[in-house]
Formats: sequence, C-alpha cells, structure tokens
Amino acid sequence: MGAPVKTGSVLLLVCSISSLISCTRIETGEVGVRIGFDKQISSGELLPGSFNQTIVGSVLTFPVKDVSVRVEDMTPLAKDNSTMKDFDAMVVYSINPQAVSELYVKKNRSFHAEHDGDIYLMYNYVHQAARNAIYKSARKYDALDMNDNRQAIESEVKDLIIHTLAEEKLDTSITVSQVLVRVILPADSVVASANELVRAKNEYKQKEVEVQTAKKEAERIAALNSNKGAIEYMAAMANMKIAEAIANGRVNTIVVPSDFKGMVNIK
Repeated sequence: MGAPVKTGSVLLLVCSISSLISCTRIETGEVGVRIGFDKQISSGELLPGSFNQTIVGSVLTFPVKDVSVRVEDMTPLAKDNSTMKDFDAMVVYSINPQAVSELYVKKNRSFHAEHDGDIYLMYNYVHQAARNAIYKSARKYDALDMNDNRQAIESEVKDLIIHTLAEEKLDTSITVSQVLVRVILPADSVVASANELVRAKNEYKQKEVEVQTAKKEAERIAALNSNKGAIEYMAAMANMKIAEAIANGRVNTIVVPSDFKGMVNIK
C-alpha cells in the first residue's frame, strides 16, 4: 500500500500550476499595467521580462518601442492648388515606459488603438497629428516638385508633430524618431499637363534647331553671292594673262574656254 498523499501538498501543487498557467509575461518592447479585481488600474508599470499572475485581476500590455503608424490615402492640396492623387507616409514613435500608466488612465481612450490584444497608446493621436502635419507641409510645394523635396517634407512633418506634442505637454511621453514618405502621386490631370508641356518644349527646341540651320545656310549663300564679283574678276584676270602669254608666244598649249561648246557646222 502506497504512502498517503498530504492534502496540503496537493493544494500547493495545484496552486503552483495554476499560478504558472494564469500569468502574463511582459515581452521585450512592452510595458504592462495591472488591473485589480475592482477594475482599478494599479499605479506603476510592469517591466519587460516579468511574469504577472492573472488569477486575481488582469494585465494589459502596451507596445512602447518603435510603433509604426501608417498614414495613407491622403489627398493634400499642393502649392499650385492641385489636389494630390495619393500621399502615403509612415511615422515611427515610442512611448516613455514610465508614462504608460498615466497616458492610459488620463488620456481619452479614442487616442489609443487596440490590435491582437495589445493596446497601442496614443496611436490614433499620432496618426491625426501626422495627417495635419502632412497637409500643412504639402501646401508649400507644387505637385510636381514634391517628389524632389521628399526629404524636406519628411523633416518638416517630423518637426510639426514634435511641435504639436510639445504644445500638448506630451513631448516627454512620446518620442517621434522617424517620418518616411512612401508614396507621392500628383493628379492625373497635372501629369498629363506636364507631359504636354514637355512635348511642346521639345517641339519648340526642334523648330529652333531648324531655324538656326536655315539661318546658317542663308548666311552661307549670302556670303557666296557677295563674293561673286570678286570671283568673276579673278577669272577675267586669269584669262587675260593666258591671252597675253599666247600672243607673246610663250604658250604652245591650245586653251579651250570653259564655255566651249564644240565645233559646229564646220565645212
């Protein structure tokens, strides 16, 4: 007959197993906040790597490092008053781990976003701040110049978001590390007009070349015509010298005039 098992040991083992099962581990890049059985949020943050029991109460996790916000399908107005066909960007921000509890408790819940069980603090707020900054920055550039000024726009948008955070006294809680402009597409009508302008300019340049070529040819012909008298005088002088040489008997060669037509009707 086996030795009796003590009830206390069994209960301790069951509790230990239950504690291991009913717990939440805070992953790297996250911060946790405990909610008590009375639905009240405990002060202080649960740090990455810690295991936190959820038998009594629950634990919320918040990604706080390098959160990416996609700001897509925007149609800002350009400096030339044309509406962009598409403008997409991405903003990367981080949350100060020590500000997690305060942001979650004190800020409007509509500022946050939830995905796959995680709560992204101030995600919607940063998204809206980024949209406002992009619409403001885009107004400084013509539609066809935006792509060439992509880095300037990224820098301006980042500065505008940081300024907004500072005005709301959130600059110590939220850090914007990067803004990337991913897509800039002018309106189809603007692109068509630009292509037509390029075509017209190319045609104009071609006509300029043709005009210059015709002008040079006209100058060449004019130069030849202006020297016609001198050419005829030189030819006459040459003929006279030949005639004198023949008359003096110094030339035994028969000279045929350049306009000699041959001997006709010789009998």
